[in-house]
Amino acid sequence: MFERVNWDKMYDATMETLYMSSISVLITFFLGIILGLLLFLTAKGNIWQNRFINELVAAVVNIFRSIPFVILIVLLIPFTRAILGTIIGADAALPALIIGAAPFYARMVEIALREIDKGVIEAARSMGAKTSEIIWKVLLPESMPALVSGITVTAIAIVSYTAMAGFVGAGGLGNLAFLDGFQRNNWDVTFVCTIIILIIVFVIQFIGDFITAKLDKR
Repeated sequence: MFERVNWDKMYDATMETLYMSSISVLITFFLGIILGLLLFLTAKGNIWQNRFINELVAAVVNIFRSIPFVILIVLLIPFTRAILGTIIGADAALPALIIGAAPFYARMVEIALREIDKGVIEAARSMGAKTSEIIWKVLLPESMPALVSGITVTAIAIVSYTAMAGFVGAGGLGNLAFLDGFQRNNWDVTFVCTIIILIIVFVIQFIGDFITAKLDKR
């Protein structure tokens, strides 16, 4: 079964997909939280209320969140070449993956923070808590289940992004499915790549749901 599959290539492509996904998810998690906090804290009525900064960050988030990922990869080619010296390979896909996913997750972070009971925040402020203490001891802990749920959804989106990135030479399962599968009319390769991607997605969803359930004290 699947005699036309080169399992060494399949293993390498799977490792490239896992590499691109894990690095992108990690950076997206932290960058998205920073952007989400900025959006929340600078909004009207919040601690750092600042209309200019809020609208500026919102504009950046909305612009990059709205650009189709394949187009974003092409737009970032000069930037990717400038910082990495190449536009081919797993590393070359990272800038587009992060820039494409972080704004998406930032909006999820903002929504999660908005759902926190304002009474809890006001109570912390009335007790003289500093902004840093409110962020670390109130905002992030209270919103953590939603943050984990959000990064789970984002991680699954990133896996699909890596498959699309493969079509422009980023490596991974998408690249293998396109070059060795589609272009060579080898449907065994395409099928196996699809199954592996589905397994990765199911594992991410299971882990995300498990952690969310553990964190949710309601």
